[in-house]
Amino acid sequence: MSDSSEVKPPALGLDASSPVAAPSAPAGERREHRGAASLSERALVRLPGWLRSWETLLLVLLLLALALGSTLSPYFLSASNFSLLISDMMEKALMALTMTLIVIAGEIDLSVASILGLASVVLGYTWSHGLPLGLAIAAVLLLGALCGLINGLAVTRLGLPSLVVTLGTLALFRGLAYVVMGDQAVSNFPPAFTNFGFGTVPGTLIPWPFVLFVVLALLFSLLLHRSTLGRQIYAIGSNKEAARFAGIRVDDIKLLLFVLSGLVAALAGVVFTARFSNARADNALGFELDVVTIVLLGGVNIFGGSGSLPGVVLSLLIIGVLRNALGLADISGDIQNIAVGALLILSVLGPNVVRRLQEAASRRHAAESGRSSGLARSARSVPAEVGASTRERETRR
Repeated sequence: MSDSSEVKPPALGLDASSPVAAPSAPAGERREHRGAASLSERALVRLPGWLRSWETLLLVLLLLALALGSTLSPYFLSASNFSLLISDMMEKALMALTMTLIVIAGEIDLSVASILGLASVVLGYTWSHGLPLGLAIAAVLLLGALCGLINGLAVTRLGLPSLVVTLGTLALFRGLAYVVMGDQAVSNFPPAFTNFGFGTVPGTLIPWPFVLFVVLALLFSLLLHRSTLGRQIYAIGSNKEAARFAGIRVDDIKLLLFVLSGLVAALAGVVFTARFSNARADNALGFELDVVTIVLLGGVNIFGGSGSLPGVVLSLLIIGVLRNALGLADISGDIQNIAVGALLILSVLGPNVVRRLQEAASRRHAAESGRSSGLARSARSVPAEVGASTRERETRR
């Protein structure tokens, strides 16, 4: 007979208020289900730490994406295609570096692709009107930092949500790009500039922008994982109020991260313009979807406080390989966006599911250890208790 306090689910097709309730599962089935869950959780605990990490799952997904690409096109595994694949990822890769820091700090920047487009337009406009290319690039980088400063001030000084602020500046900066350039385009940049965009390191097929990305990735990785500032960024994302009480300058650090994000987005705009030798207002339109997906799929917690750059790099490769493979198979950009959107959903659900499984497995392991210790203590105390009971019976007689 079941416990009266047990809450039973409603029968299929009936609401919770229906007098007819579905019968609960037999006790044997419930025990089997709990036993299977317990077995899987114990197996998860016994796995080495690196096998239980989100990065390991990302590596498996990357291998699956590579297998898919080799199946869809015989050209996929060629060295020249991998060079093109890497080159196509570079602007998103650069923006993902600073986006990682911002999301770990508990914020987000949706305006990065619009800053890229505005930077590309201003670079083309100023150069076509006589400004030396070096000065035009410097002006564009300052413009990107200014855009990031606007975002950062609105978030840290006005206390506005970064999602709302950067969604607004996404439209603002893209609109400014159209005001400056309209539907026109600037091209015919100097060969020395465009060679950096699509040229390769002499004697190799490694694109020059990839070298830039590796340098920045190492710098940001050291900053995040090996510096006091990096530890403060994690602390801010975990609990900003506790970070304030600990003496961390929360607002100043967030402001710095937004400025860095704008600066790197403008740098990505320079790379994009050099690679395509074209400055247009619609450059990098929609790139923010891929950048956010890369960061979240890389295991960065959308609420802040956790994440790593190695996971983001693996995620970057997965997105790049997937888009390249689908493109070689003549699959439309709309279908590619659907695939990226599905990965975005996975990127939010996946790490949370893995984290909860790990926590549940750890709790169960700790509970089983506690029960084992308790049983051992009980076994040692049994003879004394039995002797006491015997003496009590003899006394009563």
